[in-house]
Amino acid sequence: MKAQIKLGRIFGVEIGLHYSWFIIALLIVFSLAGHFQQNNPGWSDSLRWSIAIITAVLFFVSIVLHELSHAMVAKFRGLPVRSITLFALGGVALIEKEAADAKTEFWMGIIGPITSFAIGVVCLALTVALGWRPPDLPQTPLPAMLMWLGVINIGLAIFNMIPGFPLDGGRVLRGIVWWITGNAKRATTIAARVGQFIAFAMIIYGVMQFFQGTGFNGLWLAFIGWFLLSASRESYAQMVISEGLRGLRVGDVMSRDFPVVDSYANLQTFADDHLTRTGRRFWVVTLNGQPEGIITPNEISAVPRNRWPYTTVADVMRSLDATRTVNPNTPVTEALEVMAQQDLNQLPVVTERGLAGLISRAHILQLIQTRAELHL
Repeated sequence: MKAQIKLGRIFGVEIGLHYSWFIIALLIVFSLAGHFQQNNPGWSDSLRWSIAIITAVLFFVSIVLHELSHAMVAKFRGLPVRSITLFALGGVALIEKEAADAKTEFWMGIIGPITSFAIGVVCLALTVALGWRPPDLPQTPLPAMLMWLGVINIGLAIFNMIPGFPLDGGRVLRGIVWWITGNAKRATTIAARVGQFIAFAMIIYGVMQFFQGTGFNGLWLAFIGWFLLSASRESYAQMVISEGLRGLRVGDVMSRDFPVVDSYANLQTFADDHLTRTGRRFWVVTLNGQPEGIITPNEISAVPRNRWPYTTVADVMRSLDATRTVNPNTPVTEALEVMAQQDLNQLPVVTERGLAGLISRAHILQLIQTRAELHL
């Protein structure tokens, strides 16, 4: 999930917001305002709304801390972390590689709930220190805010420990099963199936509650179940792909037969005689038979059409030096990650001697399909 609004960096990790975050932020603010109005009728409207907004902001800060804990463990275990994005149902840390062992998977999963639980305990302890005595609700702003933050963070920790993949509890379960069986793919399958079972149960129970008169709460539970089901299926598919490609190198998959175009050809001729006739979108530009760069429809479309007869391929190509490349020994999973990060469909494969071939998403998908048919 990509962030549409970037907030900055913490410990080198980019923090951002997805537009859907504003939906849940407004819901939380209105919910808190209603909660404080019901339990603290003596507060003025301005105080009630101010505390609701501050509490909501602090809640999302706690979610960032939750995700940062995942990111810090990932970095400590040698996994690169690109960003943290807040969205409608919480937050997600974008970790570029999957855990390489069961121990890493376990600690990456459990550290988030531990962090949320610790935040909750600290908030409740501060509330008690300020004079709160359960089961009565605090009547002053600061204890009321801290109590809510304490309860919701402990609730968040408990919810995330549900053993349903890809929740943190599902990752903890995957790590444990992986450690016991020594089989990452089997652990992923078990954790994903448990996650899908829990998601279906949440959907069914939420719908039943809705028809029994609980209204929005039932629908909200069903929506969370639907999201968990979708995320479980998607995460499982991604991990199956990663496991299926583990150990393979770019040199095993790349194509050594790639289309070329002379650097002196003009764009009009190139488009008419090559692009529109073959449908190939990635071409290697050569000068005197030696690869110099690459060209795609993106470079051509940036030039006004009336200039195509007077513009050469060399004028708009991307040189190999300025193009992201991989070498034959690069893991296929890493090449796939690079293509996803850069939004590319192909990557040149280079060696010390020059261009050796191309690897594309199509090559990788074909490999995955073949291996699946052979049950490899």
